[in-house]
Amino acid sequence: MEVWQQDWMAKWAVYSPHKIALKEYETGSTLSYLQLNLLGNKLSFYLTEQLNLIKGDRIAFVAENCLEYLLFFVAAQKTGIILVPLNYRLTTTELNHLIELSDPKFLVHDTIYKEKVSQTAFSKNKLGKVFEITDFSKILNNLESKKYKTDFPINMVDENHPIFILFTSGTTGNPKGALYTHKMLFWNSINTAISLVINTNTKTINCMPPFHTGGWNVLVTPVLHHGGSLVIIKSFCAKTILNLIEEERFTLFMGVPTMLKMMSEEPSFKTTDFSSLMYFIVGGEAMPIPLIEAWKKQGVLIRQGYGLTEVGPNLTSLHQDDAIRKIGSIGRPNFYVQTKIVDENGIEVGKNQKGELLLKGPMVSPGYWKNKQATEESLKDGWFYTGDVVISDEDDYLFVVDRIKNMYISGAENVYPAEIERVLQNHPGVIEVAVISVPHEKWGEVGKAFIVTAEKSLTEKEILDYCQLKLAKYKIPKYIEFLKEIPKNDTGKIDRKLLKK
Repeated sequence: MEVWQQDWMAKWAVYSPHKIALKEYETGSTLSYLQLNLLGNKLSFYLTEQLNLIKGDRIAFVAENCLEYLLFFVAAQKTGIILVPLNYRLTTTELNHLIELSDPKFLVHDTIYKEKVSQTAFSKNKLGKVFEITDFSKILNNLESKKYKTDFPINMVDENHPIFILFTSGTTGNPKGALYTHKMLFWNSINTAISLVINTNTKTINCMPPFHTGGWNVLVTPVLHHGGSLVIIKSFCAKTILNLIEEERFTLFMGVPTMLKMMSEEPSFKTTDFSSLMYFIVGGEAMPIPLIEAWKKQGVLIRQGYGLTEVGPNLTSLHQDDAIRKIGSIGRPNFYVQTKIVDENGIEVGKNQKGELLLKGPMVSPGYWKNKQATEESLKDGWFYTGDVVISDEDDYLFVVDRIKNMYISGAENVYPAEIERVLQNHPGVIEVAVISVPHEKWGEVGKAFIVTAEKSLTEKEILDYCQLKLAKYKIPKYIEFLKEIPKNDTGKIDRKLLKK
């Protein structure tokens, strides 16, 4: 096993010390590569000498995009600590489970999530220290005033040492912590740069949430690795993003179809200057042809792809010239990605034949945090079993045709019916429940719950009110239908195909 020493900011602090690496939209604050490295060094000393963190310790976050969050990434490369970004949209109950699973030494949060964090067992029972993320600006300023040391002796880590634990859900709806390693970080950046042309001239904005691999590893970490420039914004706003594309002269933008649709509906869409852009990178779900064509009329080409939290995430890419000719395709594998399509017996299938997509390469996760069973189910002989059914056409373009797992994507958020079903089954008035996805004009897909009740008086409002206490907003079913009986197939399992019909 190789030993890795990745300290990207230390390198760029020498090569491009005064180049702006980061800009925060809300405050207008900027950091050059030299400043980013010096602050990263100070934070590293503070974490290891003042807070006594050691390599492998976890820090959990309930925070939106900000400069301080990126400083922790810089410190993680230097120290070997592990970042655990948590979804701030989750309920306290959901957060408690993820915190217990990851067992962090510290929890860092935005001011706006102070009340939510204070209700977690971690905070209530004082299981570790809790910081507001803005506290670190004051801490680093104090360290600077004391002429604190600036050269941090980087910790060596093996190639499979995690830099992130990124939570995703499985077919059972139980969250799994995917180990995102220093090795994955490097090779994903290389794959991305080769495929999407990322270099020191690249300039982009990140409006994807930091609890997703997309918020870190689609563009943020590859751009920082290659010495580009990055604007960060706390959340997506169609009008603001359009304005910034013109003002900041971005070369790339990454979004999901729902975002692009909302941007295309803004009054300023047809007057915005998009000439600085090479193309948009789109993921999360398939993009409709009319939306592709609407952007093309404005001179913006669309580049679609496919990714997973556990692998990459930048795995395939559909060239912008093929956006309409190969509509529905996720493209072809990126440079250092191996693929194989197999049937249920593990035998490789031919062209235009359905099978499960398997992935192999240096960007594959070594597994899940403290979950040996899930790791063994997903990784076999070095191949990662995606659970996605695909076909490869005569030109080697891949098409996703089904999901083995019942997961669906709502506004680019992964939603797992089993998790919703498990929550609803705990309602005293519910006998049985099944959740499926249905098309939705704005969000792509939303949930529909079929419920068999123990009492006729149970209403849709009562069900939705119950969900609001237990589930993040995007997981709550949009539609509720009461049935006398949930249809089953011959093996006694819920017949989801019949429900969809």
